[in-house]
Amino acid sequence: MRLEIQINEKQIPPDKQGIVIPGVLAVTPALDEDYWFMRVPLTDKQAIVAFPKFSTYGIGFQHEDDWNTNLPYVCGAEEIYDHIKHNKGNSSIRRERCLKAIRMLQEAIAEMKGEDLDQEITRFATVRDEGGAR
Repeated sequence: MRLEIQINEKQIPPDKQGIVIPGVLAVTPALDEDYWFMRVPLTDKQAIVAFPKFSTYGIGFQHEDDWNTNLPYVCGAEEIYDHIKHNKGNSSIRRERCLKAIRMLQEAIAEMKGEDLDQEITRFATVRDEGGAR
């Protein structure tokens, strides 16, 4: 199976996702296996997905045993993979294939947002190392 990005046209546009009032309220749509904005199918039963997560995008596996395991797209691809790999569900899915899918999604999100991905990853890591992000 060739790796390619699919867009979920049924998904609410990312800028319309949820209502966030910092420190007061967070409202989200139904969160399930069909809650994704972009995905890269790895097999006929598993994909890496990107989905709106308040002010950013999360990346994880579409079908998870350990529900809600994801990281922001601005984390390094290897860090994301190491965090989510236990949800692969199929040992034949290779690490390098997952990393490529994660990078494809990261690059597509950065392009959509008009950001330089490498700069955003560095910025996020700096903020996180200083204790400003979790």
